Amino acid sequence: MNRKTLVLPAVVGLLAPVLAACGGSDGGSDGGDAIVVGTTDRFTATKDAPAPLDPAYAYDVGSWNILRQTVQTLMIQPKGEGDPVPEAAQSCAFTDSGNERYACKLRDGLKFSNGDKITAADVKYSIDRARAIKADSGVFALLSTIDTVETQGDNEVIFHLKTADATFPFKLSTPVAGIINPDDYQKDKLRDGFAVDGSGPYTLHTEVKNDEVVKATFTKNPDYKGVLKVNNSKVDMVSFADATEMGNALDKGDIDVMTRTMSPQQIQALSTKSGGSVDLVEMAGLEIRYLAFNTSAPTVKSKAVRQAIAQLINRGELVSKVYGTQAEPLYSMVPASITGHSNSFFNKYGDPSVAKAKALLTAAGITSPVKLTLHYTTDHYGPATKKEFEVLRQQLNDSGLFDVAVKGAPWDTFVPAERKGEYDAFGMGWFPDFPDADNYLAPFLDKDNFLKLPYRNSTIINSLIPESRREADRVGAAKSLTEIQDAIAEDVPLLPLWQGKQYVASGDKVTGTAYALNSASSLQLWELGRGVGG
Repeated sequence: MNRKTLVLPAVVGLLAPVLAACGGSDGGSDGGDAIVVGTTDRFTATKDAPAPLDPAYAYDVGSWNILRQTVQTLMIQPKGEGDPVPEAAQSCAFTDSGNERYACKLRDGLKFSNGDKITAADVKYSIDRARAIKADSGVFALLSTIDTVETQGDNEVIFHLKTADATFPFKLSTPVAGIINPDDYQKDKLRDGFAVDGSGPYTLHTEVKNDEVVKATFTKNPDYKGVLKVNNSKVDMVSFADATEMGNALDKGDIDVMTRTMSPQQIQALSTKSGGSVDLVEMAGLEIRYLAFNTSAPTVKSKAVRQAIAQLINRGELVSKVYGTQAEPLYSMVPASITGHSNSFFNKYGDPSVAKAKALLTAAGITSPVKLTLHYTTDHYGPATKKEFEVLRQQLNDSGLFDVAVKGAPWDTFVPAERKGEYDAFGMGWFPDFPDADNYLAPFLDKDNFLKLPYRNSTIINSLIPESRREADRVGAAKSLTEIQDAIAEDVPLLPLWQGKQYVASGDKVTGTAYALNSASSLQLWELGRGVGG
């Protein structure tokens, strides 16, 4: 197989190995068969999560990548870096000097997929609904700075904010702010199952088996009105049990594209082999991985225990043994190329040191070894997660200060258990909602944090987060953002581990893969088409 690597310039934004797809012909016509995209994301309806694709509930990269194709938002993030631009809106802007009043005018001719006209009242209904339902996924917190939503006629929506929020245009580009039809979505109840109806570039049909989507078909929406050029007529997304099965399907030509989530070994093989018909696209990424702590749990309630873990973790060794050149050590929850990043954990702890970790425990009167279980998900962040946690266990146990066990669970079990506080320490990944430092901090630390962590820092919540959001020039927010990162390094409710790159592999007749993911790692199926091949 021909495996050639295209390395794209770094962009400021989210990362994640995410799905990709394609369609059309000759670089973007509407003809041809559906382009088939492989993914290891699973879309399952359970008792704990019966409405995985409702915009008022969905809050993971896989479900958002379905919603971004189908549910239109007022704003949209560009395929490269930069500020969001109007999408369902023809214009949006702050109309006051304090960034507290944001007004949008809708495009003419907007329709839901059933032909109903979209009005400002539908926008208000959609956003008020998400705020009122307050789903336990925590996604509603993205809209927490809204005070009231006002409409003027059928065409204008005005958002009155509780406090200045320079990041608000980005938040209006996320699926929780998606415009839905009141006829399809009850005001006070989530929509169970997998049906999605909106006004985005595609309509959706799902094939479901045992309460799980086995194939999602995206068909070009003839009534779509927006800024996007749709380069294909149809995309099929197929879910695979693991990366190996997905890779085999690409080798056999059963799928055209694969991304989320390839194994490190697959990526390495694709990047070094030559000859054949598969291309690998490597893009800078801002996915992060971290540990989170239930600071009310007896095992990690003491700050000294959490600080000792921070003092022992060897990020360089972890990355080298598990991910190689596909990731790099991270010393803050904010990735290195995002404005406002600070190496707070390295500044406080320096290089790993058993002696310093022992001193922290001794000073707090804690007897070692400290028994602890690290929990991880077995099927959401890729096949290397298990090895990652085995390396973490070895690092902590080799110090003699900890007696650590690791335990994995599938995502549909892992998430409800984490939200109920059943895990003292657990590993997560973050594919940010929009490319700003605020989105690497506020979702974890604000009063409505989506992890349901008990950690509260009143200075962060009441002063530093609001201060940072007042700065339209994000460089001006650096002081507040650095103070937040320093507080995390001191208290360690979260412990950043690494940030990684993102990859798309495809047959060489597929075009547009360089833009299959935008700066926020959002899947952009409309960019993909079929070419002549190389």
